[in-house]
Amino acid sequence: MIFKKKIRDDVVYVANGSLEAETIKALLESFGIKAYINQESAGLSYGLTVGPLAEAEVVVDKKDLADARQIIAKMESGELEQE
Repeated sequence: MIFKKKIRDDVVYVANGSLEAETIKALLESFGIKAYINQESAGLSYGLTVGPLAEAEVVVDKKDLADARQIIAKMESGELEQE
Protein backbone atom coordinates (compact mmCIF):
# COMPACT_ATOMS: atom_id res chain seq x y z
CA MET A 1 0.00 0.00 0.00
CA ILE A 2 1.33 3.42 -0.96
CA PHE A 3 0.47 6.34 1.28
CA LYS A 4 0.22 9.79 -0.22
CA LYS A 5 1.10 12.59 2.17
CA LYS A 6 -1.72 15.07 2.69
CA ILE A 7 -0.50 18.63 2.39
CA ARG A 8 -2.27 21.14 4.58
CA ASP A 9 -4.19 23.97 2.95
CA ASP A 10 -1.85 26.68 4.26
CA VAL A 11 1.27 25.08 2.71
CA VAL A 12 2.20 26.93 -0.47
CA TYR A 13 5.49 25.16 -1.24
CA VAL A 14 7.25 21.96 -0.25
CA ALA A 15 11.00 22.50 -0.49
CA ASN A 16 13.87 20.02 -0.59
CA GLY A 17 15.68 21.15 2.53
CA SER A 18 15.87 24.24 4.64
CA LEU A 19 18.01 26.27 2.21
CA GLU A 20 15.40 26.07 -0.53
CA ALA A 21 12.63 26.77 2.01
CA GLU A 22 14.47 29.85 3.29
CA THR A 23 14.82 31.09 -0.29
CA ILE A 24 11.08 30.74 -0.94
CA LYS A 25 10.32 32.38 2.42
CA ALA A 26 12.57 35.33 1.51
CA LEU A 27 10.88 35.63 -1.89
CA LEU A 28 7.41 35.76 -0.34
CA GLU A 29 8.51 38.21 2.33
CA SER A 30 9.98 40.48 -0.35
CA PHE A 31 6.39 40.79 -1.61
CA GLY A 32 5.12 41.59 1.89
CA ILE A 33 3.80 38.10 2.70
CA LYS A 34 4.80 36.69 6.07
CA ALA A 35 5.93 33.09 5.65
CA TYR A 36 6.90 30.32 8.06
CA ILE A 37 8.83 27.08 7.65
CA ASN A 38 7.88 23.70 9.08
CA GLN A 39 10.46 20.93 8.86
CA GLU A 40 10.94 17.60 10.56
CA SER A 41 13.50 18.10 13.31
CA ALA A 42 15.51 15.02 12.27
CA GLY A 43 16.02 16.54 8.83
CA LEU A 44 17.34 19.72 10.40
CA SER A 45 19.53 17.91 12.93
CA TYR A 46 21.21 15.72 10.35
CA GLY A 47 21.30 18.32 7.58
CA LEU A 48 19.36 16.12 5.17
CA THR A 49 18.73 17.53 1.71
CA VAL A 50 16.79 14.67 0.07
CA GLY A 51 13.94 12.42 1.06
CA PRO A 52 10.86 12.90 3.22
CA LEU A 53 12.81 14.00 6.30
CA ALA A 54 14.47 16.77 4.30
CA GLU A 55 11.19 18.26 3.10
CA ALA A 56 10.38 21.68 4.48
CA GLU A 57 6.93 23.20 4.14
CA VAL A 58 6.57 26.91 3.48
CA VAL A 59 3.38 28.11 5.16
CA VAL A 60 1.51 31.42 4.94
CA ASP A 61 -1.56 32.87 6.62
CA LYS A 62 -4.81 31.84 4.96
CA LYS A 63 -5.49 35.44 3.90
CA ASP A 64 -2.26 35.40 1.84
CA LEU A 65 -2.70 31.99 0.16
CA ALA A 66 -3.84 33.23 -3.25
CA ASP A 67 -1.14 35.89 -3.52
CA ALA A 68 1.59 33.51 -2.34
CA ARG A 69 0.56 30.82 -4.83
CA GLN A 70 0.53 33.39 -7.62
CA ILE A 71 4.05 34.57 -6.75
CA ILE A 72 5.33 30.98 -6.63
CA ALA A 73 3.68 30.21 -9.98
CA LYS A 74 5.41 33.25 -11.50
CA MET A 75 8.73 32.11 -10.01
CA GLU A 76 8.34 28.60 -11.39
CA SER A 77 7.46 29.91 -14.86
CA GLY A 78 10.49 32.22 -14.90
CA GLU A 79 8.53 35.47 -14.88
CA LEU A 80 10.48 36.81 -11.89
CA GLU A 81 13.94 36.25 -13.39
CA GLN A 82 16.05 39.24 -14.27
CA GLU A 83 18.64 39.36 -16.98
